[in-house]
Amino acid sequence: MLPRLIITGSSGFVGRHLLQALMGRYEIYGLARRSQTRCGAPEHANIHWHQVDIVNTDRLRTIFQDIANVGPIDTVIHLAAHYDFEAEHEDEYYRTNVDGLRNVLDNCKEIGVKHVVFSSSLAACNFPARGSALTEDSEPDGDHVYAITKAIGERMLAEYSDSFNSVIIRFAALFSDWCEYPPMFMFIRTWLSRAWNRRILGGKGESAIPYLHVRDAVNFLEATLDHLPVLDDCEVLIASPDGSVCHTELYYSATHYYHGDSPVPYFVPRFLTGPGIRARCLLGKLTGEMPFERPWMARYVDLQLTVDGSRTRERLGWEPRSRLEILRRMSFLLENLKSDPVEWNRLNRAAMKQVRLRPNLGIAALLAKHREELSTRCTRTLHEQAEIGDLPSYGSVAHDELQWNYRLVLRHLMNSVRTRERNVFLAYCEDLAEHRWEQGFRAEEICGALEILNTICLDVLSDDQESRNLAPYFHDHITVTIRFGIDHILEVYELRDDQRRRDLAAETAH
Repeated sequence: MLPRLIITGSSGFVGRHLLQALMGRYEIYGLARRSQTRCGAPEHANIHWHQVDIVNTDRLRTIFQDIANVGPIDTVIHLAAHYDFEAEHEDEYYRTNVDGLRNVLDNCKEIGVKHVVFSSSLAACNFPARGSALTEDSEPDGDHVYAITKAIGERMLAEYSDSFNSVIIRFAALFSDWCEYPPMFMFIRTWLSRAWNRRILGGKGESAIPYLHVRDAVNFLEATLDHLPVLDDCEVLIASPDGSVCHTELYYSATHYYHGDSPVPYFVPRFLTGPGIRARCLLGKLTGEMPFERPWMARYVDLQLTVDGSRTRERLGWEPRSRLEILRRMSFLLENLKSDPVEWNRLNRAAMKQVRLRPNLGIAALLAKHREELSTRCTRTLHEQAEIGDLPSYGSVAHDELQWNYRLVLRHLMNSVRTRERNVFLAYCEDLAEHRWEQGFRAEEICGALEILNTICLDVLSDDQESRNLAPYFHDHITVTIRFGIDHILEVYELRDDQRRRDLAAETAH
């Protein structure tokens, strides 16, 4: 039997690559907000996919229990996290990085997991003083909201020391041969363009962080799994090359390879970068084209996140490969840009996409939460409509059967909303139309029953405090899905009526 592990955030950048590396040696349960197909994750007999938002307490508990019922889980690799470069949506950071982590850890304790590998970041730490470096002993004392929530997560692990051993991995900035690291993508796109600011670097161009190729990141995680039995509880590991790489080095590497030479950059004094970014953001709000830079970024100009991860390398026997170092790999990034710019932009635009709660998952959770109330109210309303003669055919259907029917409709609606696959609901509506046609129901009656469902769903869900940020999406995910179903029912009836007319005409002709 293969060792079994759970990977949260399986649809993410690292998660997809890690699945590819481990699927032949582990039985993996991938947990992710996105579907396996949509995120491009590998498919394999050893990969079992569960689409879930880790903040959904009830669904996450059910999934963990279902996995545990199959057999024990030794390890959970927690990659799920929220990060965006606007830093304007603090609620989502705390929601995913703190509340979501708590849910995961509680379930790990419940099912008897032995090890938890927690993905943190070097960005959780403040920049070290010039001339010094971050080490495994550095405190997670960064002041960015992402750093704060990661620090909370690192401290949270200690609360579970009696239940399982934890390992904390602080990753460098991760990239691939297609880039897929949003800041570097924006740098390269600007430097290689004809834009007015293509030669401008903030401060002295000394802003610097360490970069790690995603293949080395996966290799690091594999080494961590191999060494879990000898690692200390809550031990901090650094997944990064030593040192850091500054913007000026990246600029010269990219422009020289792409153009054959490097235009001399212009340096904007640090004290002007903040006002300059604010002015660009103000202009962006007026024109509708916001720049990538945000005012909060100005305070990091010319700071260097220098790293010394020598202790980790000694502990794991792991080394980042020199051929995957960012400056050596720049030529591969740019060759991919030249040879397939469409794919280059697709991958990087996907990486740029803000990772917030997908509205469909939140709405599906609300539908599940209120399904009994929804089915009860829909059944009562449908009976009232039948009694006054608006939907007469339903008057002959027993109350329990109607409520069961609404539960079934809701289940298919929830699945369609959760997966964003409306064909799930349409297939059910087709079967429903065929069944009701045989029973003698008019199409308008079935459509009326679905309109009742839509009205009551919007009414009940709007009263829930958890729907505060989801209400604008109700129309797209609930109303539009139901109306697609209504149109499909009408189409089935039209086809049935046309066939009946043809049959009658054939009988008359004979």
